Amino acid sequence: MGKAKKTRKFAEVKRLLNPKDLKPKNAGTKKKETEVKHVDKTPSALFFRYNTQLGPPYRVLIDTNFINFSIRNKIDLLKGMMDCLYAECTPCITDCVMAELEKLGQKYRVALKIAKDPRIERLPCTHKGTYADDCICERVSQHRCYIAATCDKDLRRRIRKIPGVPIMYIQSHKYTIERLPEATIGGAPRT
Repeated sequence: MGKAKKTRKFAEVKRLLNPKDLKPKNAGTKKKETEVKHVDKTPSALFFRYNTQLGPPYRVLIDTNFINFSIRNKIDLLKGMMDCLYAECTPCITDCVMAELEKLGQKYRVALKIAKDPRIERLPCTHKGTYADDCICERVSQHRCYIAATCDKDLRRRIRKIPGVPIMYIQSHKYTIERLPEATIGGAPRT
């Protein structure tokens, strides 16, 4: 049999002080308190989270993957939007979305042909770059008269943070809208 280990008693161990413990902790937080945080102004068209700028004819801002999923689900853009909203719709597409469709190549030529339809309004972009998600978020936050149509989960998550902007997406082979109070009154699919 071996010799049993002796354990040190708690009281016998010296407690070491760290030099950082002696400094007051609230000295660094004074700078943070004096900084002013920038808060965006709420548009006057918003009544709480209800957007009064939205009304028929609705302007729907279309994303690249919304067109692609519409083709896969065999849904006509204008007819599907009118069935969902029960009102006249004006689909809009930005230059960035058109550039993104052109970059995708031959595989998405049907989507590009649909996007060049004369019934779809073309919106020019003035910013640098051709990233469509940033373009749509920026345009929707500046002008809250649009309904954002996308099937991209990340873009939908970003748009949900912007108050007063409804989102249209595809669910069970038809268009569905979220955060538009008038649409659910008429019998549009609820989410």
